[in-house]
Amino acid sequence: MSRALEVVATGPLALVQDLGRPGHAHLGVPPSGALDVPALRLANRLAGNPETAAGIETLLGGLAVKARASCTVAVTGPPVAVTVDGRPAGSHVPVHLTAGQTLTVGRPDTGLRCYLAVSGGIDVEPELGSRSRDVLSGIGPAPLEPGDVLPLGAPSGIPDGADTVTAPPTPPDLLVPVVLGPRDDWFDDAAHQLSVPWTVTSESNRVGLRLDGPALRRTEARAAAELPSEGVITGAIQVPPNGLPVVFLADHPTTGGYPVIAVVVPRALPALAQARPGTTIRFRPYA
Repeated sequence: MSRALEVVATGPLALVQDLGRPGHAHLGVPPSGALDVPALRLANRLAGNPETAAGIETLLGGLAVKARASCTVAVTGPPVAVTVDGRPAGSHVPVHLTAGQTLTVGRPDTGLRCYLAVSGGIDVEPELGSRSRDVLSGIGPAPLEPGDVLPLGAPSGIPDGADTVTAPPTPPDLLVPVVLGPRDDWFDDAAHQLSVPWTVTSESNRVGLRLDGPALRRTEARAAAELPSEGVITGAIQVPPNGLPVVFLADHPTTGGYPVIAVVVPRALPALAQARPGTTIRFRPYA
């Protein structure tokens, strides 16, 4: 029997993701890849894979997969119930599946995205050097559906790291470091305006976090100014005309015509990937 996983259930959204396809902004292609990069890297280590291997990113759990061959799997991200044929197996640990067994990922109590790695990695065809799904452009493998069969690569290692890894906490309030600019001078006292509490809205997705709060005010000189389209990066905080900021995540557009008031420090991005609607965010200048 060939090495493969059969998708039994997907939950709200399940996508194949690896570490993305950086370096293609000149083609209008965003980096994509796992939003919580440390979680995918850890899952791959626990499954005996290189950290670059493709796994499954699942939103709010509900993923169920059946092994068509013996394999080692690991689920990471927020703490979550994991079962094998209905029996508890645990997250953040290597789990062995024999052919025919079904692993199910429950709904996490906190956070949004869990990651499933499988020994050998998900071996679908890459596009532009990555197996990641880009929800903005549609590049990469389609969102998973029940009945999909995912080929697996050949195992290349043994499970690595501690037998049990403590799942990181997912706090309801986040203090997020940012670097002001490049267009902070378009706003009155940008650092102070950004420092107020912002609330993650339900319109957020892999493209960006949409925030609610007091609208950011432009300076009088820039109140009606137009900005030529310019490049943007992951973590850029763009301010559309309504004054409510959007924090760009991995599937963001590569250019934008609204001012970027600040950019999130990269180490803070994994926490934003797990921020549910209703989460409170405060930005502070990075020192």
